[in-house]
Amino acid sequence: MSDTTDTRQQIVEAAMQRIVHYGYAKTTMSEIAKDCNMSAGNIYRFFASKLDIAEAIARKFNADLYQSYAGICREKASAADRLRRFFEFGLARTYEALEEKDKLIELAQTLGDERPLFMNEQYAQERVYLVQILEEGVESGEFRPIGHKEETAEMIQASLMKFRFPQMFSHLTLPKLQRELAGVMNLLLAGLSTGATVPERHMK
Repeated sequence: MSDTTDTRQQIVEAAMQRIVHYGYAKTTMSEIAKDCNMSAGNIYRFFASKLDIAEAIARKFNADLYQSYAGICREKASAADRLRRFFEFGLARTYEALEEKDKLIELAQTLGDERPLFMNEQYAQERVYLVQILEEGVESGEFRPIGHKEETAEMIQASLMKFRFPQMFSHLTLPKLQRELAGVMNLLLAGLSTGATVPERHMK
């Protein structure tokens, strides 16, 4: 690992600790630099702005999440079970992280407002795993033929957005959110099943 990579990781970890304690808005670049024993000017050699550091924090969280998603895709289970598990895991993982470090909600909201392309990139990466599950479900005969799997995956994401960043959309407890997610997943899986019928325009 290079010295540059080590320093970037040190900055990200220092920023994470300060943001978790004080919040994103109340954290400054000079404070992060001080925590890393470097000058305020020197920190800009590694990150152009505080928002870039916030994105690096989110990318670190997402990297772990994607590894788990990939593992779910490889599980020896039905496509329906894996699809359900995919969103159940994402809900629990994100809810618990934001519950433990509630100041990160502000960071997530800031990234959503200021870095929409980053958020879109995140959803696109998640769709890679969803499309894989959908394709395997169709191949096994578990799911009906799906013409546009990428679009179907996108619509599934849209219908479950409330559960992607739960504390940003509601004040429900995790058990209540899990109950709602189970109900929505039942409806989605019923629509994907081989016995389901859909309007002709959605079969293209």
